[in-house]
Amino acid sequence: MEMSASFNFQGLSPDNIWDALVKIGFYPESGLTELNSYENRVFQFMDEHRQRYVVKFYRPQRWSYEQIKEEHEFVLALKEAEVSVAAPLMINSETVHFSDNGFYFAIFPSIGGRAYETDNLFQLEEVGRTLGRIHQIGRKKSYEYRPTVSIAEYLIAPKLEFESSALIPNNLKPQFIEVIDKLIHDVRPRIEDSAWQILRLHGDCHPGNILWRDEVVMVDFDDSRMGSAVQDFWMLLNGSRQEQVIQLDTILESYYEYQDFDLRELSLIEPLRAMRMVHYLAWVLKRWNDPAFPRAFIWFQEQDFWFKQLALFKGQVEQLNEPPLQLSPMY
Repeated sequence: MEMSASFNFQGLSPDNIWDALVKIGFYPESGLTELNSYENRVFQFMDEHRQRYVVKFYRPQRWSYEQIKEEHEFVLALKEAEVSVAAPLMINSETVHFSDNGFYFAIFPSIGGRAYETDNLFQLEEVGRTLGRIHQIGRKKSYEYRPTVSIAEYLIAPKLEFESSALIPNNLKPQFIEVIDKLIHDVRPRIEDSAWQILRLHGDCHPGNILWRDEVVMVDFDDSRMGSAVQDFWMLLNGSRQEQVIQLDTILESYYEYQDFDLRELSLIEPLRAMRMVHYLAWVLKRWNDPAFPRAFIWFQEQDFWFKQLALFKGQVEQLNEPPLQLSPMY
């Protein structure tokens, strides 16, 4: 198998998609409806039996076959344990397929549902219960090929991207790199503490990756990796500090039905937030040659945007020195 030489999706035309689907026995009768995804290319279609499916083409040179396969095996294990997840379909004894023009792809059932309501504590309680079950299974083995949430991936590699980017104004770049260095200095000892237990995670557990169908359905494990359990909690918290404490208490009350949680991990929330803030910017910059990104992130070409980002990063440095979110008891 020869992977596409492009990091982007050049060469992925409707004809290519059709050929890839036919190759594994799917014959679309509807058109291909593109779904929202910047990282990959995702399309919904209806086959000749009037069944709806989703086909996902993975961005070349991001995940290897082994890494995609590991993610699929984890999600299938969750499905087998009756956790509500969007799992890939096994076709011809395989979930990862390869198109003739060099793209890995997978087929999923089309799952409908309502948007998860971030202010609904009943739904949040169900999310906690679902995460408890996901982590219960996630602890049973470790990823061999997928990465671990790390300073190298989330701060150091982005710093190199910032240094080479022509989008960051030259008059701001020295200050920008300086604040990244400060974040690396402050975050590293907290994240790299050997006391933390790591497990297989969803990895990108924010409200957009949760559907509600009278139960929680977790979707898009594309960023699944090893890390601390709190990585799957903190993006669900919003509002004032008091509101976040209530939300966290709601999550953990149901989470504890399946898993223990080390409350000391709450001290990782702000370091993880800093890492995500930095990584997100670098993620966009690295994909800037993909035509979809300049169209979708036009403000990255404005100096005012980078002034605001610099201020946000400086504010996050200060936030790292604030007392972490706490529940009682705190060990």
